Order: sequence, then structure tokens, then C-alpha cells
Amino acid sequence: MLRRIIQFMTSLVPCVSLVMLLSTFSLPSTFSDDAVSGRLVLIEDGISPAPVVVFENAPRFTRMAADELADYMEKITGVRPEVIEGAPDPVPETAIWVGYQPVMDDLFPDHNFDFEHPEEILIAATEDHLAIAGRDRWDPDHLDVEARHFEWGNRDVEGFQQEYGTTNAVYTFIQDYLDVRWLWPGEIEVPERETIAVSSSLEHRHHPQIRQRYGIFWNRALHRSGGRPGRPEGDWMRYQRVQLDSLHAHIGGHAFADWWDRFHETNPEFFALQPDGTRSGYPAPRYAKLCVSNPAVWDQWLTDVEKILEENPNRRAFSVAANDSWTSGHCICENCRAWDHPEGKRRRFSWQGLGQDYVALSDRQVTFANKMARRLKDKYPDEDYMVTMLSYGLSRPVPVEAVPDDNVIVGSVHSFFQRRDLADRASPEGVTHREQFKGWADIASNIAWRPNLSPYFREGGPMDLQHLIEDFKLVADAGGIGIYIDSFWYYWATKGPAFYLMAQLAWDPYADGEAIIQDYCEHGFGPAADAIEAYWSLLGDKRKEIRENDLTWLEGFDDGFFQRARAHLDEAADAVSDEPRYARRVEFFAAGLEFLRLNTANRALMERLETANGDDAEALARAWENWDRLVEIARQYPQALNRNFFLHSPPGRLTAIYPGKYGER
Repeated sequence: MLRRIIQFMTSLVPCVSLVMLLSTFSLPSTFSDDAVSGRLVLIEDGISPAPVVVFENAPRFTRMAADELADYMEKITGVRPEVIEGAPDPVPETAIWVGYQPVMDDLFPDHNFDFEHPEEILIAATEDHLAIAGRDRWDPDHLDVEARHFEWGNRDVEGFQQEYGTTNAVYTFIQDYLDVRWLWPGEIEVPERETIAVSSSLEHRHHPQIRQRYGIFWNRALHRSGGRPGRPEGDWMRYQRVQLDSLHAHIGGHAFADWWDRFHETNPEFFALQPDGTRSGYPAPRYAKLCVSNPAVWDQWLTDVEKILEENPNRRAFSVAANDSWTSGHCICENCRAWDHPEGKRRRFSWQGLGQDYVALSDRQVTFANKMARRLKDKYPDEDYMVTMLSYGLSRPVPVEAVPDDNVIVGSVHSFFQRRDLADRASPEGVTHREQFKGWADIASNIAWRPNLSPYFREGGPMDLQHLIEDFKLVADAGGIGIYIDSFWYYWATKGPAFYLMAQLAWDPYADGEAIIQDYCEHGFGPAADAIEAYWSLLGDKRKEIRENDLTWLEGFDDGFFQRARAHLDEAADAVSDEPRYARRVEFFAAGLEFLRLNTANRALMERLETANGDDAEALARAWENWDRLVEIARQYPQALNRNFFLHSPPGRLTAIYPGKYGER
């Protein structure tokens, strides 16, 4: 009877692993006919009949994933499968195949390995074999890429691929079918079981719509020192499938910051004409604007692209985003102004000694991007190269007539992240960022969301998880293909579930966000799940209250909030007092709450000191006492707070709570 129940449930959900099902029921010892039972056994009774087989000469991260798969199977069962490279001869009776190789066509006759979509993955089983594969693309001659070939890169990358389908398929299998959860960097929930088995009719396919995911946590990207393998945050990003993505597009920054230094002496005509008749580079060299209608600028840009491709053929996208300081120094020459639409939204511009209203530059920026995109396509007709631009500052409004070409990616710097009704401060009509984003999405074939964050997030404030779900769904519904957020400072004890939710939704923005949160709490906190979920719901409500009522930090984080929050964590601690791993995680979140309390207390003390012009010895002493406690938390819980803010000289963003500006101890 039990076997029939399992077969019936398998027929209802063929793409769901039987790992949890089999661990729930105790199978009778006579239950050994795996073909009849509809399951493929990978490990049972201390024996691993299925080696892990990875294709020959697999790139670094694919081979790493195969080894990690074997490692996690060992952590779960105590038995580590053998890892074999290349097609073994003879073929094992049972095997886990990581990545495609031709022998699999005969072993999986009902499954198609012709991956049609970028980053597509397939997890499929038969009665004897399991396939974990995906679309992999790499240049064997350019697997190692120097840091200078990445935006904001500060470390070389070994084993770079244009697509990492198989690697991400492995991490999908470890999460969804082995039931492992990477909660936050260094904190992993691994089940213990004697048996690992999956349905022999399993077929799971997925291709992520959001193909630039590393930009969510860009300063822990693969080409940043904090993102390297072996670093906790880098590993977490890789496991969450946000680090190894496929859209390496420069939607995070500005394209021409070095042009003034390179060309102002030899080619002053490259730069924007100013009202005083000069091409001065106003307001500063790194912010100098270009005369984008000048064909000589187009030629130089294409020459730069050619050089980049000679050194790094992996590149697929090239930026034409105007330099920052978005109100200042734009070109007023007749040809550039001819690209501006007279019915464009009015905005305020500035030049040296002059401010003036003029139409938004959206049509100009799109026209320039299209010019470059067409030249790129003419130069490389057989390649899928893209051009990236920013809808930013005075080009935030939707263009009146210009429409981005199909090979243009619009990086939408519309900052509605956790700020649903935020109005564009440059808009006299009070048009919101969300409205502008939707307008661009209506005309752009390729749109990526690139919000800027307010100091609230940079300084450790908690986040509204429900709003995150809405934001990612909005981007997905708009056809978004990338997300780049500028930028997070890592307070895992006050934002951990939010970061987890964002990573999961980046992989699949249509996943059930509330179920993800519940799953996170249940796996990570066991008997304390309900109390922890209530705690994070309270923090989300507080973020919502602060946003909707435009409250300051001190107004938002009042005594009543801390009493309610502490009660939830006390309840959680009581529920897991005899379960050390859950208790340790509750303590980690409690460290985050203590940070919020001390942060709030010091803000009030800083206001006292400001009012007293620093002449308040009691307030200063208390502020230093609180600061020392923050330093202690940062040392005790390495991932809880942004350690650099507390263990080194605090940057300007933390002066609101740092007592050093008012005197030493």
C-alpha cells in the first residue's frame, strides 16, 4: 500500500524530488524494486552506487560544482560518491552526469540536450541515471580574464564562462532536491539522511529571465576580491546562482570617465560645447560630457571596442552611458540639440556660471545609443553584441520619439527600490520613478533595472520583504533582463532574509516569495520558525511605516518597536534553547537588533552633542560606550554588520552615530 501511495504522489508531481517524501515514511525492508517504485537511488545504506561523472576538460567552476555536489551528498549521508572526469568505459549502471556529453543521448533517450535558451538548465532522471546539465559557453583560449576587462574589477578571474548552465544546475539540484539551504554567508542548513533518491520520471527545466544577476550584489561579484571562491559572501552568491550569470553588461556605471585624460589635448572636439564657446570638460575631468553627434566620437568608441575584443573576446556588451554629474555640462552644439525633441519634459541644466531650463535628453541619449549599436552590428554582423545606455538624471523621462534598437540595453536608473511612490526629484510634475520605468519598458526591447539606494539601506536599516516581492515581479513583468543595485553594504543580521529572497527571486522572479520566506524560516530555525517569521514581518512593517510616513530613523525606531522585536526573538530563543544550531542563528539576528538599538541611541546622542556644540561629556561618554559595543558585535559576529565600518576608520556615511567627531574618549 505504501508503495502505491508513493507512486500515486510521484505521478502527481513528477518534477518534485522524493527525498523529503522518502525521509518521511519508513520503507519496509522488502521494498527493493526501484524500477517499480519509480525512484532512482543515488545513495542508500552507506553505499553510493552512482558516481558523479563530469565531462572531460570541464571549466573550473563546472568541475568545482561537481566536487561540491559530491561533498554535499557526503555531508547528508556520510558517503561521498566518486567523481569521474570524462565518459567512463564501461559506462556505470547508475551515474550522476554533470554537464552534457554525447554518451548521454543514449542514456536519456526521452530528454533533449539542445539548450535553446541562455543559461537553460535541465535536471532529469531515468530508472538508472541522473542528468544535471545546462547551456555552457566559454572560449577555451580566454578562460582567464584580467581584472581591467571587468567593470569595477579588482581581481583577475580564472575559469570565466559566458554561460554557466551546468554549474547553476548543480546548485539548483543541491537546493531543491538535496534540501540544502545557504542561509547567509557561512551559515548552511544541511539535512542528515541515509538515503538520497529522486523520482525516475524527474524532469526540471528552467532558464532565468534575469540574466544579469551579479549586479544585485556587485561588490561581491566574481571579478571583485570579496567574490572570489573561498570567501563566504562570494561562495554564497555562487550557490544562490546570482554570481555566475550570462549578461556581462556595463549597466552599473558610466562609459567615458577616462576620455578627458586620454583625449582633451589631442581631440578637444570630442567634448561637449559649452555656452561660453569652450569645450572645457565642465564640471570635472571624470564627469566631462561628449559631443555625441560628432562622428569622430563614434569612430573612437568603435576603435576602443575593437581593442577590448582583441584582448577579451568574452565581452558581449559595450557601454555608451554618459558620465555622471547628470545636470552639468551637456553639449549645446547645433547637431546635438537637433537630436532633442522640442516636446520633451522640461528639466534644469547647469553649465559654468549658468543655469537654464531645457528639454530632457532622453531622445538624444537613445539616438546616440542607436548610432553606436548600428555601427557595432555593421562591424560584427555575425555576433550578438549589445550596447548599453542609462536612463538617468535628465534622461529619466521616456523619449518622445526615439526608440532603442533591438541590440540596445536600457539601464533604468529609476530608484523605486523599497520606495514605491518616490517621485523623480527633477520632475516638476512629480512623475514617479515607477511610472518612468514602465514607460521605458514599453518601448525598449531590453531593459535592466539599476536603482540607487538611499542612506537608510547603506546604514543597516531593515527591508520590507513584501515590497521586494512586488519590485522583482514588476521588473519581470516589464521584461527585465538584468538588475544592478547601487549599492548594498552587508548587514546580514538586519537584512539576511531580504538578501536571500532577492537572490531566489533573481533566479525566478515568478517564484512564490512568501513561500520562500516561510521555507527560509522553517529550514533555518526549526521550532522557532513562526517567531522568526513574525520578527521579520515586524521589521518589514517598520520599513513600510518609515517610508509611507517619511519618518527619520529616530522617529521610526521607537521604544515600542524594540520591545516588540525583542519579544519575538525571546520567543524564538526559548523555542530552540536545546538546539544549538538554531539557537546560534537566533543569537545572530539578536546581534542585528542590538545594532539597530545602539545605532538609534547614538543618533539621539549625536543630536544632543550637536545642540551642545560638542560640550556634553555625559552624551559623549555614552556614545563611545555604544560605539565600543558595536565594534564588539562586529568582531563577535563577522557577517552580522559591515565590519569595515566598525573595525576601521568609519566613513562619512556613519558620522551620524560615530562619536569621534566630537572628541576622543
